[in-house]
Amino acid sequence: MPSPSSVRVALAAALLCLPAGCGRAPPQQQPGNDFDPAQFVQGRPRLDVPYVATDLEVVDAMLGLARVRPGDYVIDLGSGDGRILIAAARSNGARGLGVDIDPARIRESNDNARAAGVAGRVAFRRQDLFATPLAEADVLTLYLLPEVNLRLRPRILAEMRPGTRVVSHDFDMGDWRWDQRQRVGSAIIYLWTVPARVAGRWTLSAGGRTYPLMLVQTYQRLAGTAGTARLEQAELTGDRIRFRANLGEGRRTFEGRVNGDTIEGNDWRATR
Repeated sequence: MPSPSSVRVALAAALLCLPAGCGRAPPQQQPGNDFDPAQFVQGRPRLDVPYVATDLEVVDAMLGLARVRPGDYVIDLGSGDGRILIAAARSNGARGLGVDIDPARIRESNDNARAAGVAGRVAFRRQDLFATPLAEADVLTLYLLPEVNLRLRPRILAEMRPGTRVVSHDFDMGDWRWDQRQRVGSAIIYLWTVPARVAGRWTLSAGGRTYPLMLVQTYQRLAGTAGTARLEQAELTGDRIRFRANLGEGRRTFEGRVNGDTIEGNDWRATR
């Protein structure tokens, strides 16, 4: 697997070496009978976010913070010239989809992907980012605006699988507190792990007995009770849950994995 520095060099070369800038320029095509002059005078699409390219050092840091692995499926909303997905494919062995509403950016991204040799691993689509399905992603990358992040937040929490990593350049998610934050030069990048949805009433079974379990959830933060005991040190990371409670025989730690309406631990379980 190439090193991040070698990938940056190759990616930078790919971004510079577009068809119009490497070798001879392609011959000019004469418009045929299907030539539509309206295509060349219509206004550019209205953009939700102005295009600003991410520094390659920040790209490396975003992919590192999100722990992008071979085979991960990365969705980049507002993908610009495609550099995040191209780096994810070359450096991390990932696959991906980039969406942008500007057709010029999509053409540029596809040219860059071909020049970088990863056109078979990444795709770029002209599409409204708010209409883009998110459920298949393992990683979601963003360089948008605060108000756009907040508009996306309900969909991220509702549609994306627990454990999906979300990384944003420069802008946070309001009161959804980040799990990690890192400064790279003048930039700040944020990481969130999409939490399972566990709020509500459960029945906890342990040691041959059952207890009511009430979970109160604010994003990845948890509180609640088990039986009459208050939960202590309650944590939720993706689909993994952990808390301490005294069910009458002293405090013990409960660790398990959430799967829909069931939580499975080594010697306990809970159901809705």
